[in-house]
Amino acid sequence: MKTIIYYFSGTGNSLAAARGICTYLGDCELVSIASLAGTGGEIKPGADRVGIVCPVYDMGLPAIVTKFVKRLDLSQAGYCFGVLTFGGFGVSALHQLDDLVWAHNHRHLDGAFVVRMVGNFVPLYDPAKGAQKEKILQEADTRIAEIAGIIDKGIIVKPDIALISGLLKRLLYNRFIQRIHEADKDYIADEKCTACGTCAAVCPVKNIDMAEGKPVWKHHCEMCCACIHLCPAEAIQYGTKTAKHGRYRHPSLTLADMKAQRGE
Repeated sequence: MKTIIYYFSGTGNSLAAARGICTYLGDCELVSIASLAGTGGEIKPGADRVGIVCPVYDMGLPAIVTKFVKRLDLSQAGYCFGVLTFGGFGVSALHQLDDLVWAHNHRHLDGAFVVRMVGNFVPLYDPAKGAQKEKILQEADTRIAEIAGIIDKGIIVKPDIALISGLLKRLLYNRFIQRIHEADKDYIADEKCTACGTCAAVCPVKNIDMAEGKPVWKHHCEMCCACIHLCPAEAIQYGTKTAKHGRYRHPSLTLADMKAQRGE
């Protein structure tokens, strides 16, 4: 049974989850959502099982994922699932994904799952480190294997109740997502910048150009924070707090993995 998993990832958590599921299922293809952003028309996956794996942003879906799901034709899929990664709360985003699938395909998700991973929104907080980080990642690996087994058996799993994250989503998400593409106005490259161009190369939506040795953001940002976390010199900052916060990349992912989702 063939499976296609469409994924979006900024620092590797969602890509690691998608890879883990694919490894378990066997005949499985990973497709980057970002690589399809410049294409038009409906997307018709030729697979028996179709999955969507992405992070949660402010209790909701990334803007690029919302646009993608509205193009996704699941009429031929036997089993459709969503797996969302987050560092705190986010079941509300799973309900959002289920609603979008219903609106476009008149069917619900057959499998709806969340995986707690290392939170990495450094404009607000410092990512977990050391033993705490390892514990989160080990528990995530166990959860991913459990999810893969459920998918392989075709078990129906509906989204859990989302009382707290649903309330937070109503308070936060719309304002966040309406301003998402121009949020990059607060990015800077500080004096540590070496003009290596890594930030431009790893941005999944090609939102960064290099000009005179410095990154320039082009205002179609997805706030995935790949540029912040993957800069080798830790030279990219967002606002005034990130200089004091650490950086994070899922340990199983390389820079080449992150660059590849651009589809180039």
